[in-house]
Amino acid sequence: MKANTQQPTRQDVALLRNTLLKLTATQKILCVVVVAVVALVWYDLLNRLIAFGRGIDYGGLHALGVQAIALLKQYNPFFWWAVVALCTLIIAYFLYGFVQGTQRRARLKQVSDATVSMLAHELSDPALEVLRWVWHERRDPITVGDLQRTLSELRGGRAAKIVLARRHVVLLEGPAVAVDEQ
Repeated sequence: MKANTQQPTRQDVALLRNTLLKLTATQKILCVVVVAVVALVWYDLLNRLIAFGRGIDYGGLHALGVQAIALLKQYNPFFWWAVVALCTLIIAYFLYGFVQGTQRRARLKQVSDATVSMLAHELSDPALEVLRWVWHERRDPITVGDLQRTLSELRGGRAAKIVLARRHVVLLEGPAVAVDEQ
């Protein structure tokens, strides 16, 4: 269903979005499951850590003095919540790295011939032109990352920029040919 318009259609964007969803569904589900499991485990552990902090008895430190023990008891909850906050930040950092790593691997995944064939038949000419523009290294197969960038560029108006660039080429090369002939 190719259209000979100058601009990509909404169907082009929808087709690319749905294709990318199918190609990256496993990665997205894996990330959601891992983050959910880590969050549930960490929630259980942080409750245990806070309960442990509440249960600490500073009575054995009577050599430090009554004021020191009162100070320790007063600031004990803040210390344990600071430990929880620090551990939460560390866990979030590692989860962020995990998600970024799986996204990088998903972007490098090669697209099958059947998918490329379907896109070649279903996308409009301007959308195909944007896909060709994105696919720099023709010796390597098209990857999920190429399709993701194509979708992003379609949304950003790349097809119109390609047409404008072609017009600029014609304008710049036109007078040079006329001057050479004189």
